Amino acid sequence: MSTSWDSVTVLKKRPVKGSSLKSEQAVNQARRTGAAVDTSQKWGAASNKQHVTTKNTAKLDRETEELRHEEISFDVGKTIQQGRQAKGMTQKDLATKINEKPQIITDYEAGRGLPNNVILGKIEKVLGVKLRGKR
Repeated sequence: MSTSWDSVTVLKKRPVKGSSLKSEQAVNQARRTGAAVDTSQKWGAASNKQHVTTKNTAKLDRETEELRHEEISFDVGKTIQQGRQAKGMTQKDLATKINEKPQIITDYEAGRGLPNNVILGKIEKVLGVKLRGKR
């Protein structure tokens, strides 16, 4: 078995990781050589606060109707309730028929639910009443 002592092994340096480029030494070295250094601090960085309120919280609190979600009108809720009672169904029965939670039917009948055309369409089919559009 013969080995050649004339072969040359070349060792390469490992590529520089991004985290080491952000170190204080690397930034100072870049400044010394005249390279462009871009430094920016993220908002809320280096603080130990877990629940920071946004800057516009007070402004949002002062708003009244503009930033609220649209809710089901009370007359639509009454229509759902009357149609359900005419068919002799409970809220739970109606919810089971349309594959939704009973709480959704309760919210819709009380006028608290957020309008969802898919759910309203299912209720219209089961009860045979018109809830959307012109009545």
